[in-house]
Amino acid sequence: MTDAHPPLDLGPEKGLTPQEIEDRIEKILSEASLEEKAGMMSGRGFFQAYAEAGRRWGASPYRAGGGVERLGVPPLYFTDGPRGAARGSSTCFPCTMGRGASFDVDLERRIGEAMAVEVRAQGCTLSGAVCINLLRHPAWGRAQETYGEDPLHLGEMGAALATGLQTHNVVATVKHFALNSMENARFTVNVICDGQTMREVYLPHFKRVIDAGCLSVMSAYNQWNGEYCGQHRELLTDILRREWGFEGFVHSDWVFGLRHVYAAPAGLDVENPEPIVFGPNLVAAAQTGAVAPEVIDTACRRILTAQYRLACAQDPFEVYDESLVASAEHRALAREAATKAAVLLKNEGALPFDPRRVKTLALLGLLADLENTGDRGSSNVRPPYVVTPAEGLRRRLGSEAVLLATEDDPAGVAAACRAADAIVVVVGYTHKDEGEYIPGGGIDLGQIDNPAMKSLAKAQARVNPGPDIGGDRASLNLPAAQIAMIKTAAAAAQGKPLVVVIVAGSAVLVEDWLSAAPAILQSFYAGMEGGEALADLLFGDASPSGRLPFTVAKAAQDYPFFDAGAKTITYGPYHGYTLLDRDGKEPRYGFGHGLSYAAFSYRALKVRRVNEAIAVQVSVRNDGSIAADEVVLAFVRRPPVGEGPVRRLRAFARVTLQPGAQKTVLLRIPLSDLRRWDDAARTWRDEAGEHVVEILPRIGSRLEGGVRI
Repeated sequence: MTDAHPPLDLGPEKGLTPQEIEDRIEKILSEASLEEKAGMMSGRGFFQAYAEAGRRWGASPYRAGGGVERLGVPPLYFTDGPRGAARGSSTCFPCTMGRGASFDVDLERRIGEAMAVEVRAQGCTLSGAVCINLLRHPAWGRAQETYGEDPLHLGEMGAALATGLQTHNVVATVKHFALNSMENARFTVNVICDGQTMREVYLPHFKRVIDAGCLSVMSAYNQWNGEYCGQHRELLTDILRREWGFEGFVHSDWVFGLRHVYAAPAGLDVENPEPIVFGPNLVAAAQTGAVAPEVIDTACRRILTAQYRLACAQDPFEVYDESLVASAEHRALAREAATKAAVLLKNEGALPFDPRRVKTLALLGLLADLENTGDRGSSNVRPPYVVTPAEGLRRRLGSEAVLLATEDDPAGVAAACRAADAIVVVVGYTHKDEGEYIPGGGIDLGQIDNPAMKSLAKAQARVNPGPDIGGDRASLNLPAAQIAMIKTAAAAAQGKPLVVVIVAGSAVLVEDWLSAAPAILQSFYAGMEGGEALADLLFGDASPSGRLPFTVAKAAQDYPFFDAGAKTITYGPYHGYTLLDRDGKEPRYGFGHGLSYAAFSYRALKVRRVNEAIAVQVSVRNDGSIAADEVVLAFVRRPPVGEGPVRRLRAFARVTLQPGAQKTVLLRIPLSDLRRWDDAARTWRDEAGEHVVEILPRIGSRLEGGVRI
């Protein structure tokens, strides 16, 4: 008896030409049944695998679209995340915000490559590492997963990570598309945002990553102007594909990523992690004509094209095995990243410590001896070890020389400070204070009259039947006990060097304790090698070189309005430094702030128009006595006509300089980046007039040069 659907082997093969890949994909589509095609448009087996793993995220690769077993077509296997492969025991890099503070696109590309190697070595082919949602407000729970508050910076860093990932033929997905800048209400909140603000503030970084070749997009949970992003035709089809020419595939976020089967014709290709809305419902819709057959074929063609383009390409490595996971090379890269991420906010002569004088150290705070690498949601990485601040400093000074005390014991804090030569106070947050919001027992989504909602609620309860975890930050201040500890340490210091180290995913207000801290260093969530990097920085083996990728205000009300439980919220064109610029308010530490142990001087700024770009040239010299990196930031002030920010970051570069060395830095600003969106005409328009380029040194006055466009 002959099988009506005999098995074929149409899987990817190394070395296939683009035409051979296209022919093979068309063969798959001609052979696959409607049910098999619908099967390619969803994940499968997530809930069972998650339950079998004891609800441990990333315990096994998750099937996340694609795959026709009968035809030999493998599925895509997904893993997060922004800090490293959320599988096995992988390298944990500093959180994305920390890497954003490095402003080092080459480092980020190398980190992308390292992540991809570990992804491949652990059986996955699709990575959700590229998170570039704009930091609108520092209370956002997942702020640590993105790079900062500026669209240009987000785009450049995200493009570097995506490029690194796809170098090793891992499909990179950029997320969450779009307007996902609050956490607790992310499943339902309706974000009101006009077209000009979208094009100029909330979308340009996504376009930059797409233009760099990123092959997949993850849609956001939230709504935009009344429609959920996972089924938003204007977002997924009109903008992403027709305006930008995106040829890859779009998949949903995990559970609650869509509500209706019309998400498919709207432009969503894959529902993850299970066929809750698609699956049989999609098959039925195609059979009744509610969804055109070509919609399904088009979605499958997008999935297969992205998958085969990489799967058929030659790999940089001959073999990807588990010996490559958390390798010595990757651990060194994590240490480099943690060193480059740190931002020195304040230094009144306390740093660097003199190793001849600092023989004993008071190390204060519960966070000092805690493995604290950040969020415990989907971005969680379980490295083979974590070097805490305490461990890193013990290795430097010896175990007996590090005197530990915590905020729970004020008398012990004071005693340790009196006995030590210098004081380090570690403060900030953990995953309990900020992180991905994962609700327990399901969510009431009664605002949508849809039978699928009951299934979705049950599905969510299977994912996390326990208590809520993570979420938006309740306060921008440090906990009261930590503030009291800083003040106790300052009172007992008696002139000894004292530094406060901030562990957090974004901005922390410092006004309540600023005067008590001679030095402040923000280390972010510094990854598995963070303690080693901290010791290097405190004792001057490396100079702090990070610059803030966000604004630290003097008061919470200087930021945009934020309501963690909002049902509807309006996003306007101003936030962060653009909002303070508009309101004429001084930040405590502005975007781009960061001190160094070196001293840099700038001169010979030249600004001119060259074809369709502004060419910027400036010389930078290291006048200090230590080798250090400098980050050159170039802003452009447009003519003050119409609504929207006048001053925006338009280019940046990072350079390494030995003492006394000088380098000429060249930057290019495309004129297309200076256009304004005309929402009525739905087109971009040049803005004529004088544009002023500003170079922002770490210390000292801005350099300016104008050019007429």
